[in-house]
Amino acid sequence: MPIYEYECPECQRRFEKRQSFHDEPKADCPECQTPARRVFHPAPIIFKGSGFYVTDHRDASSSGSSSKSPDSGSSSSSSSEASKSAA
Repeated sequence: MPIYEYECPECQRRFEKRQSFHDEPKADCPECQTPARRVFHPAPIIFKGSGFYVTDHRDASSSGSSSKSPDSGSSSSSSSEASKSAA
């Protein structure tokens, strides 16, 4: 049976209670007997294996050329040639 964590809204005391999956998620504070609310924790995510980092799929030769677009070199040279021919 799982153990759930509860927090009392009155005295802010946190406590744990073992309950079945089929039980109602209800518990009373052991100090003030006020109905407590269940505290939810995010589940941890663990990425195992390759493919989760930027460097996993990158070649050494393509890392420098990724910032340049293939059209950037040809457009700058054609615009400079066009300005020379117009003059």
